[in-house]
Amino acid sequence: MQVNGDLNNIKAGTIAELEALYELEIPSGQIITREAAEKMLALTEALGREVAIYVNRKGNVQRVSVGDDATVELPDVKQRSNIRLSGIRCIHTHPSSDTRLSGPDISSLKSMRFDCMVAMGRKNGKIYASMGYLSGDTTEEGDYIVHGTKEIPLKELNAIDLVQLVVMINHQLGKKQLKNTDEQPEKAILAGVSFNNRPYGWTAEASLAELEGLAETAGAQVVAKIVQNKDKPDNAFFLGRGKVDEIAMLAQNTEADLLIIDDEISPSQQRNLELNTGLRVVDRTALILDIFAQRAQSAAGKLQVELAQLKYNLPRLGGQGLILSRLGGGIGTRGPGETKLEMDRRRIHSRIHELEEKIEKLKQQRQLHRKQRSHSKLASAALVGYTNAGKSTILNALSDAEVLAEDKLFATLDPTTRLVNLAENQQILLTDTVGFIQKLPHTLVSAFQATLEETTEADLLIHVVDASEPNYELQIKAVVNVLEEIGAKEKPAIFVFNKADRLVTDDGTRFDRLRMLNGREGVVISAKNPADLQQLKEKIAEFFKQGRVTMKLCIPYADGSMVTRLHDVGKVLSTNYNEKGTIVAVELNIGDTAPYMQYEIKE
Repeated sequence: MQVNGDLNNIKAGTIAELEALYELEIPSGQIITREAAEKMLALTEALGREVAIYVNRKGNVQRVSVGDDATVELPDVKQRSNIRLSGIRCIHTHPSSDTRLSGPDISSLKSMRFDCMVAMGRKNGKIYASMGYLSGDTTEEGDYIVHGTKEIPLKELNAIDLVQLVVMINHQLGKKQLKNTDEQPEKAILAGVSFNNRPYGWTAEASLAELEGLAETAGAQVVAKIVQNKDKPDNAFFLGRGKVDEIAMLAQNTEADLLIIDDEISPSQQRNLELNTGLRVVDRTALILDIFAQRAQSAAGKLQVELAQLKYNLPRLGGQGLILSRLGGGIGTRGPGETKLEMDRRRIHSRIHELEEKIEKLKQQRQLHRKQRSHSKLASAALVGYTNAGKSTILNALSDAEVLAEDKLFATLDPTTRLVNLAENQQILLTDTVGFIQKLPHTLVSAFQATLEETTEADLLIHVVDASEPNYELQIKAVVNVLEEIGAKEKPAIFVFNKADRLVTDDGTRFDRLRMLNGREGVVISAKNPADLQQLKEKIAEFFKQGRVTMKLCIPYADGSMVTRLHDVGKVLSTNYNEKGTIVAVELNIGDTAPYMQYEIKE
């Protein structure tokens, strides 16, 4: 553990004290501890020279240097990337107690791309500091622009969230490197953990493959995938510490911008991963929310996505207000960081309450629409299923709905209801609903409750399954879990195994369709095949015919009120008159026939 710099005329005991600085432990994410600052300033006061330490993102001191503030030239350190910050912060003392960053300080900050440059001094027995950092932007000549704080007490320096600052700068530097940032996708590393007892039944590899589809749907370019075998998630990093170091090195080689974790992680785990990899970190939940935000078209969809995002982001606010208030500068940004943070929280709580009220009104409007539709006496069915199973394609094929149908995850979010002709004198209302997925965020389920009620109110669920997906049984299970969560698990359902055109064996023959149904009530089809669609129509019609009968009645004019009641409880097919009364052909549920048996005309 060598001390670098000007060591002339320094006693051996003092050299030992300088070497002891290597043993300092600084909590991850904190800029400097008071203990470290006191030791460094005590050495400066004894030597009359500047003392500098170089700290990595794990809080370990990598190098100790001694110099003077007039000719300081900070030693070289190994840089992580040619684009982003080095992963090292420089903290040094100024013997003059003037903590303003010097010209050499600014020059070293730029050339080494330090995470930050901090100068400390003691005034009237109290420790003060100034901090500089790269903004992430450059001048027209390509020179880095430096931002910083004025002189602030040590306590306020340590209130700055170093993790958020590093991630923000790295993200901006990465964007700056791309000539056409709007056209270039973010480069993402995907990481998952294979636990001994995975709760969802999916292998880590299969789940990561699905995550890759989600990432590409969101607009990212996947440059690497990593699976780690662990008994349980690491409390601090979710991934193992060795795997985190591996990702940090991989990010250098691939120039990745983003790390996506294939599970929901805690705010502290996200923070630790960002600090130790230098990458922006999102989890599976945040990724799905981002896709929903891109896909939402209607006002209702946008409201529900915003509510879900706010509920997700609220516990992840910590520290962001501190950065903005302390480092932003200018009117409206000054003042205690915690105060601004609390204001942010209050605004979000207020916005959540406002959104919940709007969504409740939306819920009431949908109930009114459903009530109006119920007056038509038309039966209703809802298409449910895993995302990208082909629900919108089926709705389009059965009704000419022209709903957006792409071979992408979550291609459509907003429910669409259309009239479908099943057979002569038989029509139903068919609703396309948002697709489900494994580990569907609870914030989304609750936010989309008003939309998902279309499912709970339907007379029949048409569960669409991608028959070409090897994990279709696990997808079915994921859908059933969500149906249970919204109270629709016990609804009558038929299964539609779609994309049968892709089911071809090695010898060119189709799979046994009955074997695929595995005893379930349903059909195996291709939505591209008109004959298969007709089979589906017949299957749906068969369901709605069960439990319903058609009666021909002659109701005396004296009992005219019974005709009015028929319009309320059944579907009147025709009305005629003779000298005995009103002749009515009506379709009724079996349970509603008793009051009308006395009027039935026997053929």
